[in-house]
Amino acid sequence: MTVPGPFRTMKATLANPEGSPMTESVSSPSGDGSPAPPDAAAGRARWAPYAELTKPGLTSLVLITTGLGYLLASRGPTNWFGLVCAVAGTALVGGGANGLNQWWERERDARMRRTKDRPFPSRRISTAGGVTFSIAISILGVALLAVTANALTAWLAFASWAVYLFLYTPLKPRTTLNTLVGAISGAIPPMLGWTAASGRVEAGAWVLFAILFVWQIPHFLAIAWLYRADYEAGGFRMLPVVDPAGRATFRVAVFYCVGLLPVTWSASLVGISGWIYLLGSTLLGVGMLRYGLRLYREGTAEAARNLFLTSIAYLPALFLVMLLDPTRLPRFS
Repeated sequence: MTVPGPFRTMKATLANPEGSPMTESVSSPSGDGSPAPPDAAAGRARWAPYAELTKPGLTSLVLITTGLGYLLASRGPTNWFGLVCAVAGTALVGGGANGLNQWWERERDARMRRTKDRPFPSRRISTAGGVTFSIAISILGVALLAVTANALTAWLAFASWAVYLFLYTPLKPRTTLNTLVGAISGAIPPMLGWTAASGRVEAGAWVLFAILFVWQIPHFLAIAWLYRADYEAGGFRMLPVVDPAGRATFRVAVFYCVGLLPVTWSASLVGISGWIYLLGSTLLGVGMLRYGLRLYREGTAEAARNLFLTSIAYLPALFLVMLLDPTRLPRFS
């Protein structure tokens, strides 16, 4: 659960690439532009830090990929109640993990310009309040999945939560491999949607996991290259921090951009999409690779930013073609 929300505006995404919510003006419920009543404004201000702990921008991607997995796995009419519960439960688990991750990293976040205004380092929320809230919504999310979907989905959600907190988070200041571990957690949400709909981990679920896992690496490396000084100040051992020339960083980014092509093609092979998707995924993958190669050749902030923005456009476009392709091939489990 480490990837940013893809549907933010360009400006908001570049300012907060990890999905931290932006400050918005408060207007009255009547929509006439007049200031909100003091009590209403105070209530919003009181709850705003709790909402920030869940990283709504990041959670938006979790919602999309979970819903995609559910829709692709559904056989027959879609159970819309089941879909909503699967998405809501996954969002609660992911939001709880994000909150606890911020508590764990509060001292490091305080040293980073990009994260120093988060609720914990800025002291806009108490430790007890933030931790209690994060644990509560995590438990609620797992329980919701267990009751409305099945035990398999609940266990997978808990596994994603545990990997994010107890493997990825402590590894960030220790090894550059933390990115791969974090990508495991971030790739599980579409599997949750799939198992919530089907009750089984089928081939299609593994394909969605693989696509999201591979996509996250060049996406995150572009972010890490842009903010390598910030990560170094926070004591995080990201690849661009230990690779100041960027050659290893750029090679890895290109490697995973190339890897996206065969991984996305496998969606047609297992029958969760068809020939139109196969063509579309190839065109999208070539576009992603183009910007990865540009970063490799130029190594500039502009090239990293372009790869980052391309990756944001790539994923929803890929999923849309996958979902709407009418030429879907016979599926096997």
